[in-house]
Amino acid sequence: MSLLGKAGFASAERESGFAAHRAGVDRLLASYRAIPAGASVRLAKKTSNLFRARAKNTGPGLDVSGLTRVISVDPVAKTADVAGMTTYEDLVAATLPYGLAPTVVPQLKTITLGGAVTGLGIESTSFRTGLPHEAVLEMDVLTGAGEIITATPDGEYSDLFRGFPNSYGTLGYTVRLKIELETVQPYVALRHVRFHDLRELEATLAKIVDEKSYDGERVDYLDGVVFTAEESYLTLGRQTDEPGPVSDYTGMDIFYRSIQHDSRAPKRDRLTIHDYLWRWDTDWFWCSRAFGAQNPTVRRFWPKRYRRSSFYWKLIALDHKYHVGDKLEARKGNPPRERVVQDIEVPVERTADFVEWFLREIPIEPIWLCPLRLRYDAATAGSTERAWPLYPLEPDRTYVNVGFWSAVPTTPGAQEGAANRAIEKTVTDFDGHKSLYSDAYYDKDEFAALYGGSIYTELKKRYDPDQRLLDLYSKAVQRK
Repeated sequence: MSLLGKAGFASAERESGFAAHRAGVDRLLASYRAIPAGASVRLAKKTSNLFRARAKNTGPGLDVSGLTRVISVDPVAKTADVAGMTTYEDLVAATLPYGLAPTVVPQLKTITLGGAVTGLGIESTSFRTGLPHEAVLEMDVLTGAGEIITATPDGEYSDLFRGFPNSYGTLGYTVRLKIELETVQPYVALRHVRFHDLRELEATLAKIVDEKSYDGERVDYLDGVVFTAEESYLTLGRQTDEPGPVSDYTGMDIFYRSIQHDSRAPKRDRLTIHDYLWRWDTDWFWCSRAFGAQNPTVRRFWPKRYRRSSFYWKLIALDHKYHVGDKLEARKGNPPRERVVQDIEVPVERTADFVEWFLREIPIEPIWLCPLRLRYDAATAGSTERAWPLYPLEPDRTYVNVGFWSAVPTTPGAQEGAANRAIEKTVTDFDGHKSLYSDAYYDKDEFAALYGGSIYTELKKRYDPDQRLLDLYSKAVQRK
């Protein structure tokens, strides 16, 4: 189908999509009004990509069942209107037929667009396109006060537009988001570049971010994996429409293992754009090994439809409910394990320092690296108008996200969350930030200094004056 033909089809789909969306919004508002005055408001959702403990609430929740679809795609303007609870799996499926994709596609299929905006997200385009919320043009938000408002960068609710990222649903929930899309090619050509020294990796990464190229080839995607201090890799992706053979890491082969090699020259590979975007989901990066899914014998009989992050989440939920892991460790005579599931950002010049500290102090490998820079807005350069105050990264500065997802043995008599507390302190010492989707142990004053302070307090007063939603500290920080 030609682009014009697709545009006409999209126009008809747009009208139908918005009609269905309005019906979903009506159900959402009816469910809000059905919650007794003074009672807490929460989403009635069955799944979550949060690892931190959540407050138990058995009361009725907001009906978001009608807010799970892509409303429309405009292939000419390169935008999409998307309901807040739409997963990136569904969003990508709707945009790829037009040769388009979100500017940032977080790694796991069940992450929702609304979740990535209110809770942050990152991927290998972030060194050139920033974070998911930076592609938002406008968003409809159901506030804690029960009003649906449209927030834009420059309108009446611009303070909410800027303060919404990293608020984790404590100011309201996204009902609809209009986002920018970018053109993508059918394939991604990969180079896996090995490093034996973390300082060299850090310097090379910083140079690629600045130049958007490496060894004469354009770089459209950039991330990395550290196995040990002597074995680390940067994976460089380049979009291409050149036909040719492609690899498949949804079967017996495992993507992160394909990165490793001993050659001094980069190892090359190719994936379809679809498989590149979801390269980490099949094995939840490398975390599927905890379930035996990377054992060749087990993997052969593990149904392919269950090799995805959404199924591993169900296994994690069972472990949380029945403490399976701790019971198995106890049978071996081992202490319980502390969950260390975190993403942090440090300035690029502190990357090697942090990784060296981490490898020395926290027995977890591999770890993921992903560089990012806030998008440059020439109209407001040098001002704070477009700053994101609840996660205040500096403009014109490169950061590196370091992700690590496992557990470590606890030490008898040690403070609860000892490993996580040590990570928090080191990240702060290195002028970094920590995402709030998992366990956190900050005291109130330190938390306020790191995550919005008085700006958040004023937003809370304006958009949730009756405290129908949890505040950010109560929601994000580990509670006994």
